[in-house]
Amino acid sequence: MESSPNTGTPTGHVVVVGGGIAGLAAAHRLVTAGVRVTLLEATDRLGGKLQAGEIEGLAVDLGAESMLARRPEAVDLARSVGLGERLQPPATATASVWTRGALRPMPKGHVMGVPGSADALAGLLSADGIARIERERDLAPVELGDDVAVGAYVADRLGREVVDRLVEPLLGGVYAGDAYRISMRAAVPQLFEAARTHDSLLEGVAEIQRRAQERPQSGPVFMGIAGGVGLLPGAVANAVRAAGGEILTETPVVGLSRDAEGWQIRTDRGAFAADAVVLATPAWSASALLSAESPEASAELGRIEYASMALVTLAFRRADLTGLPDGSGFLVPPVDGRTIKASTFSSSKWGWVGESSSDLFVLRTSIGRYGEEEHLHREDADLVGVSLDDLGEATGLAARPVATEVTRWIGGLPQYPVGHLSRVARIRDEVAKLPGLRVCGAAYDGVGIPACIADGRRAAEEIIATPTLARGTGRQAGE
Repeated sequence: MESSPNTGTPTGHVVVVGGGIAGLAAAHRLVTAGVRVTLLEATDRLGGKLQAGEIEGLAVDLGAESMLARRPEAVDLARSVGLGERLQPPATATASVWTRGALRPMPKGHVMGVPGSADALAGLLSADGIARIERERDLAPVELGDDVAVGAYVADRLGREVVDRLVEPLLGGVYAGDAYRISMRAAVPQLFEAARTHDSLLEGVAEIQRRAQERPQSGPVFMGIAGGVGLLPGAVANAVRAAGGEILTETPVVGLSRDAEGWQIRTDRGAFAADAVVLATPAWSASALLSAESPEASAELGRIEYASMALVTLAFRRADLTGLPDGSGFLVPPVDGRTIKASTFSSSKWGWVGESSSDLFVLRTSIGRYGEEEHLHREDADLVGVSLDDLGEATGLAARPVATEVTRWIGGLPQYPVGHLSRVARIRDEVAKLPGLRVCGAAYDGVGIPACIADGRRAAEEIIATPTLARGTGRQAGE
């Protein structure tokens, strides 16, 4: 971008396509740097997979509910847009795994389910599973190469049971994916580095744990927002507007092209001209928009697969609940053949939910994994029914909910198979050949909220540092 001769503030016009948290973060960084920004969102709301809602009059999250606090980006952004006083850690971090017919305490002392010693998983795995882990140090070292599937590598070193009972449900909670396909290098980079530099995986994890003990981190691992993480997109959007940015919803972009004057962005509501563009859309949308300007990037983007899932939110009368276990909820390994893959006891996990009503208790289940999306075509009542069936078997819950809400996230979670980071590098190399264009979002460097915010800010910073092709654009095309 060019700079004002008096202030050094970047000038010009940037169009951000996509109003999820990555696009909003990009717009926020751009507008606070003095750039004229127009954000275009195809749907009637902002936030992507962050969505605030209600059930029986209680505020709840209908999408993502927590942010990793050990990465600063999400917490910092929340504070910068006026939500600092609403930040809250979970009231309880105690969770369980529903496997082998019982709720079993979530083990401690592991890295995404991979332990530093077999003792860490005692009580969760069978005696045979524990014995298999203990034999790992006797195995010959394995050369990893550029990447490897988490599940395949860990199963080879420690046995399938540790993958099926713990690694799989933990990774599934993040990606709704298949641990035997997910890239270790992309999804669990510290585990990949440990495996690459140690002959024994157990020794590598033990070293990670030793380093962590030497540099203990204070503060919570995760953070929520009173009223819901779904409040964050609206607060960022308000900050963008207050700084002079324009945000248009229900404005799908149908075409993107570049000429001597800069970028032309075609929408159903007219065309826009811009000095630069940030594509903060799902990979399939970015693929379509780049098909003419960058066929190579478009082809790579088109190969990124997505998983769909549904969240079933249930409200119960507290007086009807008996025997519900303590803790924040539980994970469910796919190997156990259940329909739900997790349940969160929202009224226990989040103080603000529990305190909002003394009469109601809210919990939710998640359904749907990569390759198992047939459940999502069922009626809402069916998804509620199977959730109640599984909850009853897991916890003894017999109460009937007084209200239910089913939220479907179709194509909600990008998959990171082996080779994902190499694909991302190829995409960015091709996109960088187009002056004034960047891509960002969950499809690239991480699906969590802080990762998406960081990627949006990175795209914005690169645009700010890029000389513009045209000056003073931002008019309607054709003016």
